Amino acid sequence: MQHKKLKDFPKNFFWGASTSAYQVEGAWDKDGKGPSVIDMAPVVPGTTDFKVTSDHYHHYKEDVKLFAELGLKAYRFSIAWTRIFPHGTGEINPLGVAFYNNLINELKAHNIEPIVTIYHFDLPYALQQKGGWSNRDTVDAFAFYCETLFELYGDRVKYWLTINEQNMMILHGDAIGTKSVTAENPEKDLYQQNHHMLLAQAKAMKACHEILPHAKIGPAPNISAIYPASSKPEDVLAASNCSAIRNWLYLDMAVYGRYNNIAWAFLEERNATPDIQEGDMEIMASAKPDFIAFNYYSTQTVAASSGDASDRGSTGDQQIVVGEIGVYKGASNPNLSKNDFGWEIDPVGFRNTLREIYERYALPLIVTENGLGAFDKVEADGSIQDDYRINYLQAHIDQIQLALTDGVDVFGFCPWSAIDLVSTHQGCSKRYGFIHVNRDEFDLKDMKRSKKKSFFWYNALIAKNGAK
Repeated sequence: MQHKKLKDFPKNFFWGASTSAYQVEGAWDKDGKGPSVIDMAPVVPGTTDFKVTSDHYHHYKEDVKLFAELGLKAYRFSIAWTRIFPHGTGEINPLGVAFYNNLINELKAHNIEPIVTIYHFDLPYALQQKGGWSNRDTVDAFAFYCETLFELYGDRVKYWLTINEQNMMILHGDAIGTKSVTAENPEKDLYQQNHHMLLAQAKAMKACHEILPHAKIGPAPNISAIYPASSKPEDVLAASNCSAIRNWLYLDMAVYGRYNNIAWAFLEERNATPDIQEGDMEIMASAKPDFIAFNYYSTQTVAASSGDASDRGSTGDQQIVVGEIGVYKGASNPNLSKNDFGWEIDPVGFRNTLREIYERYALPLIVTENGLGAFDKVEADGSIQDDYRINYLQAHIDQIQLALTDGVDVFGFCPWSAIDLVSTHQGCSKRYGFIHVNRDEFDLKDMKRSKKKSFFWYNALIAKNGAK
């Protein structure tokens, strides 16, 4: 649809940026923090670990001051479960509680709205040793952790995200470092974990509305429009299959409290349906999100299944390995360019995704990740001329404005990332931030913060509320 006149961004639009605890904080074992599954996972050879990262734990005041200079209206960050409960349950850690109190107060002092992700991949290792998400007790541990956060910080935090990219943990947990399944029937175990996370999310949403009636809460999956490789009906059917398994399984449950029928048929075919206890579906049906947060980096293209191992193939880092034998086959999109890491770049696909989510669920949307990872070069004068990042983000922001004009309710944009941090499985050389951190994979240097060219561009854009 071509529009003669575009709608303005809403007056109170949340121009923000995002990080996660384990990727930015460092201080992995300081002040009583317990180990998470990320801390205990093997490190990808040739990349740094998550022990120091950007040392935001010790630099948060300086960082928040820079966020304010950037002009951020909102900052999306996660709380490390093991800073609050070092063992996942049991005794609370007052020093961990204090850190997030201080961070939230610092943000509020600079008129930056805190948007808190409750759980971003970093399950307490103590819970993993008891079975992790395969153990139903983890559902109750998560619910209690959420209630604790609502009581501790709910007087200042009005926006909460339940679980970051649950679908990526299920589909690509081996790359993230979160996957742990039983050998007997690994797929059934994986989707039992998924069911427990969906139930835990529902309990979190219900508790939030009971404890904090004026707060808002929603899920935060990674959502991508799925394209058929051609107009062949079989390819269109494959795209529908992929959308159900990758996207709608997670949002249908969060919004409607039911399993997507196509995804459930897939689980039945795989002998992977979860065991559902009495009362589970009632809890999930009664939990209602106030909005949908989602992360977007690229679209995905699939073709009809060949019914053999050729269905599964790599189409770039974001999707890792794509394809389900007998369901859909991973394909590349010849109409799209790729970045240095093999991710297809698709700003128009962003508009497609925004429209598809809103048309399906009619809930306000906030984008909680979108960005370009790159090998930034520091020039002789200390500047970082990251025009490629500016071009990428501007192209996606343009598509938000088009989606707004299409009638989609979008209330915020929090690109990845506010500041350089350690990538999920590609170290700190792959940089995303508006703020550069002076360190290498194995040399911490002085950790000095500096402003990239994109910093000044985003500041000017925010000042004009996205207007050109």
